[in-house]
Amino acid sequence: MAYLGNNFDAREKNKEKFYKKRWFKIFVVVVVILLLGGGIFAWKTGSILNRISKGGLLQSLVKNIPGVSNELKGEKEGRINVLLLGMRGENIPGGGLLADTIIVASINSKENKASMISIPRDLYVNNPAWGNKTKINAVYAAGEENGKKQGLEEMKKVAQEVTGLPIHYAASINFAGFKQLIDAIGGIEITLEKPFEESLQFNEPHVCDSRVFTVPTGKFEIKKRNGRITAQYPLCTNPNKECGGNFKLPAGKQTLNGDQALCYVRSRVTSSDFERAKRQQIVIQLVKDKMLSVGTLTDFSKVNAMLNALGDNVRMDMQLWEMQKGYELYKTASNLQIYQRVLENSEEGLLYNPTDMPKEVGYILLPIGGNYDRIHEMAKNIFTLPAQSDIKPK
Repeated sequence: MAYLGNNFDAREKNKEKFYKKRWFKIFVVVVVILLLGGGIFAWKTGSILNRISKGGLLQSLVKNIPGVSNELKGEKEGRINVLLLGMRGENIPGGGLLADTIIVASINSKENKASMISIPRDLYVNNPAWGNKTKINAVYAAGEENGKKQGLEEMKKVAQEVTGLPIHYAASINFAGFKQLIDAIGGIEITLEKPFEESLQFNEPHVCDSRVFTVPTGKFEIKKRNGRITAQYPLCTNPNKECGGNFKLPAGKQTLNGDQALCYVRSRVTSSDFERAKRQQIVIQLVKDKMLSVGTLTDFSKVNAMLNALGDNVRMDMQLWEMQKGYELYKTASNLQIYQRVLENSEEGLLYNPTDMPKEVGYILLPIGGNYDRIHEMAKNIFTLPAQSDIKPK
């Protein structure tokens, strides 16, 4: 009987060790997106991670064998660059695959430095999938067109051309995933110096459709070419206005839930697209800090909710072993010094709005000087430049 009792105790201890190891893996590889330093990583089940990434579990296991090279792209050079994209989501009316958030994030874990460079959606670029020039926010949609599923790859090409940096990895998250992720971690705490309000954007009319914009305004969107009307589309409003129609936040310290955080990072009409980009960078840092906090990673229900949010709403081109290695690199860095830039319509922001373009092109931005040389210089040397001082809650 004593033998059986000892054997039972041994089995229970082995079981406990197994579950401890399994739990370690669950939060060690917690995953993707909003990151600063290469990413925010996760490990729940092979099926979820296979939906998110492009690699398989077998290759991940091979890369964890001692002696097998598991160096990340850019690691040897001391700078890993990740393209982060945010959009409404596939099959959602109103430009579901137009990338409204475009950020090139970099990390140098050896020097405890990270950077974020926001590229405005109106930057006029070469669209490789269509073979012509469009706004940069259409590049992802063009790459996904007709089932090609090349959106991430096409956006990486263009972001590399704009910044001059090799883009090693890319990830995208849709609105649903963003909201669910914020809610899963219990919201994010932010302090505003003054009240925030967006009274215009969520009341804007759009081209009528059968699902969202269904209330006719009696007005039309007119397309002209050489002074002649080539097409006109009826405009409608949304009877169920997003963000309540008039989105407001009070001044002071507060916790934003998923809906509030999404409205906050989407708001642009009352302020500008550039101010929106700055708010996005602030929220990314808050999400990253909250996701990687001990209170979040040791709460199984939060980890489980995060993974469920990411599974169907995130896409990336990292393999599983790369996610794990990225997280390990991130853990070695402490008190990261963050360098931030938003490309803007100004001399300092390195972009301008041309006034001699055809009307049908609409509002666009081009690089000052007619090329990306100055942007390349800024991106290359961002770790030695002073931080952009106006990127903070207001």
